[in-house]
Amino acid sequence: MNTDITNVVLVHGAFADGSGWRKVYDRLTARGLRVSVVQNPLTSLEDDVTATTRVLDQQDGPAVLVGHSWGGTVITEAGLHPNVAALVYVAALAPDTGETSAQQYEGFAPTPEFVIDIGDDGYGFLARDSFAAGFAADLDENEAAFLRDAQVPVNMSVFAVPVTKAAWRERPTWAVIGRDDKAFDQAMLQHMATRMGAEITTVPGSHAVYVSQADVVADVIAQAAGAATA
Repeated sequence: MNTDITNVVLVHGAFADGSGWRKVYDRLTARGLRVSVVQNPLTSLEDDVTATTRVLDQQDGPAVLVGHSWGGTVITEAGLHPNVAALVYVAALAPDTGETSAQQYEGFAPTPEFVIDIGDDGYGFLARDSFAAGFAADLDENEAAFLRDAQVPVNMSVFAVPVTKAAWRERPTWAVIGRDDKAFDQAMLQHMATRMGAEITTVPGSHAVYVSQADVVADVIAQAAGAATA
């Protein structure tokens, strides 16, 4: 007997925190879904997976696990948790078992508008003067400025850590891709999603597609919940 999926867990990416999910959160909770938002420390893959697992442990039944950007690597590693019924990748990295996040870029076009300033401690911020163009070109000036000024730096070493198990090989998977994403080459995004066998939704949108296309992202998450139930 199938159990309806009413839980959603949202995982943010690098240079961001969970507040960026607010519009998606509002739309999903309005549909009666129970939504939890992970706050990744962005200090290591292990730390971010642990933060995600803590939230998954709190779920009262099966959940759709959603990751944006670097959060895709996190849900790839955390997604075999017994409470995970489906995965949704939103403009997200999707390494295979034994692969690093950095390897996903190999063979694809560079993204010159997505500029990372790395400090002496190895933590990176997105450059202020190109933040809007590289991350949030389709948001209004105030929204883009808030995301820029609320940045959480990421330990850049995380991108060299291999995934030990690719959950997308064992869980039904969906992907949302913004056609105007300047953080990842379009061919890279399509390659990762196709390799996963994901059901792909492509829309106009920047790397911040989870903000600018919150209706579409929420729809895909709801579809994942319904399809995984069926």
